[in-house]
Amino acid sequence: MSWSGPSDGGSGRRGYHHGNLREALIDAALELIGAKGPAGFTIAEAARLAGVSPAAPYRHFRDADALLAEVAVRGFDRFATRLAKAWNEGRPEKVRAFEDVGRAYLAFAREEPAYYAAMFDSSLAAEAHPDLQAASDRAFAVLRDAAEQVAAMVPKARRPPALMMALHIWAMAHGIASLFVRAVPARRKLPMPAEDLLEAGVLLYLQSLGLAGGE
Repeated sequence: MSWSGPSDGGSGRRGYHHGNLREALIDAALELIGAKGPAGFTIAEAARLAGVSPAAPYRHFRDADALLAEVAVRGFDRFATRLAKAWNEGRPEKVRAFEDVGRAYLAFAREEPAYYAAMFDSSLAAEAHPDLQAASDRAFAVLRDAAEQVAAMVPKARRPPALMMALHIWAMAHGIASLFVRAVPARRKLPMPAEDLLEAGVLLYLQSLGLAGGE
């Protein structure tokens, strides 16, 4: 968190850099989302946590959904950067880099739970928040680009559509992250690391295409 001042003796109000109210509210929203989920905070709570009046947030956000959308946009931007770093333009070897993207997906879900919840657990309508849709598309574009390059390694006669391949890997990574990685009460326990489960799934998927060292 980027709070700059001490709390006010336990009331929950926190100081912030004057002139940077927007950032203080985003930090407050992240803290509340992390504690209660994306449906569990109000803009008044964010204002109280930031140490400002209930009316102050409306200088920057029209309502709680607008604040939540901004958090999700930033989350997707961080997510895209993380996936792109893992992919590393397919270096040093495309299949291994593709597997690294999956591991980066799980790592983000584990290490950035508030962002992840804002991105995937909210009920925000994409058409109402075009910036959010664009940020989501940028993140998915990393996975799609990786899938296109890996799919190009398969003989054309049995090459899968890259979009379908990207969606398959996304669904696998997201399912494992949601079921086995996130610190939620419903999380199921695994007899193995979630990364190993994902790697095995991706390996089987790629082997079915004649990649990853198997028939």
